[in-house]
Amino acid sequence: MQLAAHEALDLHELTMSCVNSITNMAYFMNHVQDQELKALLQQHFPYHIKDYNMKVQYLSQAQGAASPLPVPQLNPTLQSYTQPNTTTPVTPRTTVQDMNDREMATAYLLTLKRAGREYAWAAMEMSNPEIRTFLEDAFRMCSRQAYDIWQWMVKKGYYPLEPAAPITLNTLGKLYNTVPESAAMTMQ
Repeated sequence: MQLAAHEALDLHELTMSCVNSITNMAYFMNHVQDQELKALLQQHFPYHIKDYNMKVQYLSQAQGAASPLPVPQLNPTLQSYTQPNTTTPVTPRTTVQDMNDREMATAYLLTLKRAGREYAWAAMEMSNPEIRTFLEDAFRMCSRQAYDIWQWMVKKGYYPLEPAAPITLNTLGKLYNTVPESAAMTMQ
């Protein structure tokens, strides 16, 4: 596939990021203790392999990638998305032989968030519509996987969750007025 210079360089950086993600996930799957977290990693892993392989195809093959990137479904598991949870404080360790489950989940969540931002940013710069769509799908993949890990962390007390204060919602709710949609439609 003929790529513009900036597309090739963005794909190169994103491919290097995949090498890091896959390597870390392989380590995590062999060291994680919590079976639910391990199952999430095992479920996510093939998507990262596919994502990596597609980037390699875009970089190395004239026809580009052979198939589209599958995007996992959004999988809500929490009973409430505003119910406050009890959190467990954390202190960074300065000497580490092996990471614990919380550290591995945090590293993975932050990797997904960073990768998602990079996919979204790169997609905005792509001139080739096929690669743009691929990166949009890769963003959605990361977003949905980050959601899985975030929910696991909330359940374990590793990530805070609390409702917005009513006074904040009241203040913000009064700040904006709606626009009649029929008026906006007539402008088209």
